[in-house]
Amino acid sequence: MSVWHGDLHKRKPSGGRKRAYRGKRKFERGSFPAETMLGERKRKIARGRGGNVKIKILSDNYACVTDPKTGKTEKVEISRVIRNPANVDYDRRGVITKGAIIETSLGLARVTSRPGQNGVINAVLIGEKEA
Repeated sequence: MSVWHGDLHKRKPSGGRKRAYRGKRKFERGSFPAETMLGERKRKIARGRGGNVKIKILSDNYACVTDPKTGKTEKVEISRVIRNPANVDYDRRGVITKGAIIETSLGLARVTSRPGQNGVINAVLIGEKEA
């Protein structure tokens, strides 16, 4: 079962039905979210349209954390996922997406990259009150 982003199933602006005049096309196909978790590094390479490559991180233990005061970036281990405002279910399960708050050895950090799309976990240090 795959995700399909075609619009043949939608209704016309007038409210009438659109009759499918053809089948599904490969360029309308989507994919399921990577749902990056904490754990040993696992990546998946997906081919996109035009031969582009998308690296999806399925799990990772490390993040590149930047200190905005000094401008220095370090690769540090993620100890746990504190909060994920993107989705209540992701929050409960500890899924890492853009905007998730993670705990590292340097302190709390907010994820600024999209691990399921970019193939890297980048984060910026935040204060305790911001979390």
